[in-house]
Amino acid sequence: MSEPQLESADRPRVAVVDYGAGNLRSVARALEACGAEPVVTDRADDLERAAAVVLPGVGAAGAAMRGLSERGLVGPLRRAVASGKPFLGVCLGLQVLMTRSEEDGGVACLGIIRGTVRRLPAGLKVPHMGWNQVQQRTPHRLFAEIPDGADFYFVHSYVVVPDDPAVILGTTDYGGSFSSVVGFENVVATQFHPEKSADEGLRLYRNFVRWARDVSPSAVVAGRERA
Repeated sequence: MSEPQLESADRPRVAVVDYGAGNLRSVARALEACGAEPVVTDRADDLERAAAVVLPGVGAAGAAMRGLSERGLVGPLRRAVASGKPFLGVCLGLQVLMTRSEEDGGVACLGIIRGTVRRLPAGLKVPHMGWNQVQQRTPHRLFAEIPDGADFYFVHSYVVVPDDPAVILGTTDYGGSFSSVVGFENVVATQFHPEKSADEGLRLYRNFVRWARDVSPSAVVAGRERA
């Protein structure tokens, strides 16, 4: 799916958080193709200056939280969320937004979304790998032009279980229904990998970039003051 070339002034800067996990370049390339100026970074000031933030991730919760802590990114990520700017978590980047993960013997996570990360039920092949449908439970601007039931690409062994069902935006069936898109206010996160999900994945990133472009500096400042 081709994207129109945009003038640099129309390309919002999106911070792609580097905490030692892989898959950063493919996320950055997808964002660039969708009209953003991606900045792969582990610097807190880049998160503050960006119009939006993407927290990607592959791997395990324990290593992810160590990587974020060692780079001094835990506080800056929480402040980015509190600022009101669009914030997107992807795969492990969704899981570490929760309160706690059962992975690695139990890991305290960022606590941005209250809930637990649990292993997929016994008897299922793990990881859950491949294409699967996402049922849109709650309307969201990231779903614009994406049909309900569209296929996205998954690679994961754990799923998120939010305390508040109201934050579940989309679900997927794999031995039972699980939360595959979660969000509230300026935060949204997906269990699947949009950058590996062909046209529908690029549409989702394009919607995120449009969101970042639409958020005015005054709105971000107001969100920071509320925090």
